[in-house]
Amino acid sequence: MEEGDGEPVTIVITWDVRPGRERDFEEWAEGLHRVATRFPGHRGATWLRAEGSRHRYYTVVNFADRDGLDRWLASGERAEWIDRVRGIASEHLRNTTGLETWFSLPGESVPPPSKLKMIAVTFVAVYPLSLLLQGFVTPLATSWPLPLKALTFPVIVVPLLTVVVMPALSRLFRRWLYPVGRVHRPARPGR
Repeated sequence: MEEGDGEPVTIVITWDVRPGRERDFEEWAEGLHRVATRFPGHRGATWLRAEGSRHRYYTVVNFADRDGLDRWLASGERAEWIDRVRGIASEHLRNTTGLETWFSLPGESVPPPSKLKMIAVTFVAVYPLSLLLQGFVTPLATSWPLPLKALTFPVIVVPLLTVVVMPALSRLFRRWLYPVGRVHRPARPGR
């Protein structure tokens, strides 16, 4: 497969750094990044420090396709660099589907809900909107050309889901989506 033949893929890596070893970790991260950029399909990485935490970092790694990412993750070069950071930081990998952004909790470090729970809440959000659209907008658009009719659903539903419906449902179903004990707020400086 040539680079770019598959779907682009993103992975989020969380790093928990031992207190006092932040500078060592940041130097190590620069070296790892230099090596990763030489891998086919690598489209960049963003390194972030968790807000309110001096010891948690995130890397958002982008590859042109799943095969390129898998080759990087399984490579001997990466394994050598991961060995170098042992004792300084621990790594936690998480593949993303894209739906996680609707289910993220600001200021909290928590894994996303299961895919089944995300599907269920998304269905609860989309189905009523679809009914309303079919009942009130579609009859008005019967004479419109097909591309324009098809455009009405995403133009109306996507902003409503992103700005209004999913944040409200995430709050409403919070206890079910994030059972007690799974939500961990990062420590605030000075505590």
